[in-house]
Amino acid sequence: MLPRLLLLLCCLLLTAPACAAEAPATRTIILVRHGDYRADPAADKKLGPHLAPIGVAQAHLVGARLAALPNHFDAMYVSPVQRARDTAAVIAGDFPGRHFEVVGDLEECMPPTRRKEVTVDEKPADLAACKQQFDRLFAQYFKPAHGHPQTDLMVCHGNVIRNMVVRALGVDSAAWLEMSVENASITKILVEADGRFKVISVGDVGHIPPSLRTGATGDIERSLAIPVLP
Repeated sequence: MLPRLLLLLCCLLLTAPACAAEAPATRTIILVRHGDYRADPAADKKLGPHLAPIGVAQAHLVGARLAALPNHFDAMYVSPVQRARDTAAVIAGDFPGRHFEVVGDLEECMPPTRRKEVTVDEKPADLAACKQQFDRLFAQYFKPAHGHPQTDLMVCHGNVIRNMVVRALGVDSAAWLEMSVENASITKILVEADGRFKVISVGDVGHIPPSLRTGATGDIERSLAIPVLP
């Protein structure tokens, strides 16, 4: 009997590391909206324009805020769109030696919404394709980690962030337009080890002075240009 117990104990000890490596763990996802930008007819039609000067300033502020967090980012992702890549490039200055991975499904698009007047000029096929894109993004990245708690950073867009929030809340995914997030804001979503979601914050801009905030519904137009002296 004793040899059998010893054998069982040895088997348990040998497989324990493998089990621990596969055990589900919490995943924290930090989503940052890109900084402010302005339309540019000369910009690449797919990638869009670069950040405006105020957007660069916002990116520096959010980079400093992220660097001060106690979390270590296990993965850093960015949308392929230029304004998001510019924002990530500025943030990267606060994380020497780290690399952002470009994720195509973080690209901005227009998914279905309750606000039909907003999508009146959109093609149904494009709305459906955007929903499928966000379906893939949520399924691939918004799930428990393995082996140890993980924190991921995603630099992307307002539509992406709002859609991920309503999905995490388990409400109608077409309700995303009922919220607004500012440029360079921080949204934090926790995925528990058992797959449950906790939305910790949405559109946090505590790191940006009110005079530099842009991008949310009702925000006034701001720039870093020198005003005319009265």
